[in-house]
Amino acid sequence: MSKKPKREIPVFDFPIIETHCHLDYLKQDVLELTIEKSKAHNIEKIITIAVSPDNLEKVISLTETQEMIFGSQGVHPHDAKAFTSDCLNEIKSNLAKEKILAVGEIGLDYYYEHSDRETQKKVFEEQLQLAADSDYPIIVHTRDADDDTQAILKNFSSLLKRKGVIHSFSSGLELAEFCLQEGFHLGFNGMVTFKNADNVRAAVELCPINKLLLETDSPYLTPAPYRGIENSPYYLPFIAEKVAEVKTLELNEVLKQCYQNSEALFWK
Repeated sequence: MSKKPKREIPVFDFPIIETHCHLDYLKQDVLELTIEKSKAHNIEKIITIAVSPDNLEKVISLTETQEMIFGSQGVHPHDAKAFTSDCLNEIKSNLAKEKILAVGEIGLDYYYEHSDRETQKKVFEEQLQLAADSDYPIIVHTRDADDDTQAILKNFSSLLKRKGVIHSFSSGLELAEFCLQEGFHLGFNGMVTFKNADNVRAAVELCPINKLLLETDSPYLTPAPYRGIENSPYYLPFIAEKVAEVKTLELNEVLKQCYQNSEALFWK
């Protein structure tokens, strides 16, 4: 029996902003095709995210290749053990680049613990302080670390004028409620389409539409019906559709509001 063909990727009239992906993980030929297909599917802007001391410059280089590509600067909790004062100074200097929009990806990850917890917390706090001092929004990664993430954000929230986003949100509703009360956005990606991700859909239901961002985290977390292959920004339409379904809103309302949310957080 032949497999049922995958559904075509829809193209919407209203543009979409990709708020979180990792373009530097793609090979050059794949990157070129990704940009071409993203434009064809009305992805207007793409934010590619820094994660380690080794890719800070790669992200900046990518922002210089295409008008639609923007970036961030920061060190992920996985690489907290490689964070130094020189790295902090490099991030601080790079924030002055015209197309760098945020401090991130920063945070805590107690699932893998590639860096020990105390180091993660220290590096998270140092980068939060930099964001506060520089008046940049933050892009936060948190996994299996709800209590410490909330405690640290509580200490810095009043210092962060532009707040930021808890990206790839899959944490508990208590953390979601706290972050929303503090003025943070929540970012949702292909997990919202996963069969067993009821916790993510519960967070989507909880999140006001004016605090919700669309992302892919590509090349990871490919949404249905394309799970099992490499993710790309041009799969954002499937995420937008699922968010609209979960929130029982018109698709155009979701597209318009999420676009406005992204613009307001990163460009204004």
